[in-house]
Amino acid sequence: MATLYIREYVGIGAASNATGIGQALLEVQAGAEPAVTDQTVAISGSSAQSAAFNAKTYLVRIHTDSICSILFGANPTAAATNARLAANQTEYFIVQPGQKVAVISNS
Repeated sequence: MATLYIREYVGIGAASNATGIGQALLEVQAGAEPAVTDQTVAISGSSAQSAAFNAKTYLVRIHTDSICSILFGANPTAAATNARLAANQTEYFIVQPGQKVAVISNS
């Protein structure tokens, strides 16, 4: 079964790095762990929605194990003409709390 994996984040990570001269704040382009939550959605020939994102979620990591199209919104219905992801692709998206992502298989 094809699956869309969703990891929800509060935002981008930052880390303190102690050096011999002092401390520096490092901004990295990665989700701040621990994540808020994880969820999955089965990918098929019909659009399927995730659960609504957590009230703290502003960044999501999307990974798909098969070719699909996705659409974000309050009540999205994905179509093959929406944003296409390749099999085994991972992307990050800025979202709003309460939104959902819909997914449908593509070729």
